[in-house]
Parts: sequence; C-alpha cells; structure tokens
Amino acid sequence: MSQPTTVKVLIFHAEKCTGCLDCEKACSQVHFKSKKGGELSAIRILKHNKDFAMHVCDQRGLCLDMCPVGALTRRKNGVVWLDKETCIGCQACVGFCPIGAMRKTDVRIEPFKCISCGSCVRACPTKALELVERNIEDIKQVVYHKQGA
Repeated sequence: MSQPTTVKVLIFHAEKCTGCLDCEKACSQVHFKSKKGGELSAIRILKHNKDFAMHVCDQRGLCLDMCPVGALTRRKNGVVWLDKETCIGCQACVGFCPIGAMRKTDVRIEPFKCISCGSCVRACPTKALELVERNIEDIKQVVYHKQGA
C-alpha cells in the first residue's frame, strides 16, 4: 500500500470567530455523542484577552512512534488515527504530544484527537474554520524512523 501524500488540516481564521463554541459542540457529538463541547472536544477555542485561538491536532505525526502497541497510524487520507481496538489506554501519546492536542477524558480509557472530519467546519456560523489540503512532507515530523516514517 502506498503512503498518503496529503492530509486535511484545520485552519483557524481568528478574526471571524465570535467564541460561540459551536465547533466544540459538533466535535464532541462526533467523538462522544454529546453536545457538551469543552473537555469532550478535540478542538478547543481559547480566549486570550479579546481574541480567540484554536488548539487542535496539526496532523504532523510526532506521536506515531510513541505508541507502544502501534495504535497510532497514518490513514489513507493522511490523518493521524488512533485505533481504539488496539489502544491499551496507557496515555503515552497524551503525555508525549508536544502541543497537547491528544486529549484524555474520564469517559473512556482511550485518548482522542482531531480526525479532520469537518464537523466543526460545518457547524461554524461565521466560517472561522476551514479544512485545507496540505502535503504531508511539508508538515510531517518524526521522532524515530519506524512506524511513522
């Protein structure tokens, strides 16, 4: 099987964000069948003074080689994916993620992250979010040249 060459990543247009958090609610619906948002969302919108910032997985793949059981892989669409069936819940990826985008919750043992599904983009009333195609080679980072190579 050939390696994917592109991946969709989230882009945030802070100037368009009103802080409604509809994106977080849509994300938690995907991951947990809940519209709670917040800790149950892989995307987080943070307020800094009067401005907003987005915190989400950038699909660089630094975590790929950190999983001791190989539960993290890059799918055919380029997205870094956590296989819940393989995951043992050790949280090594959560502890390792340099940007803190691999999330954990008390609701289940497996961590979760952005899967670039676009639900947050569709939920945003001001179009502050966008999914754009990027070449993996332009964004990819690896720690060891093993599984994530």
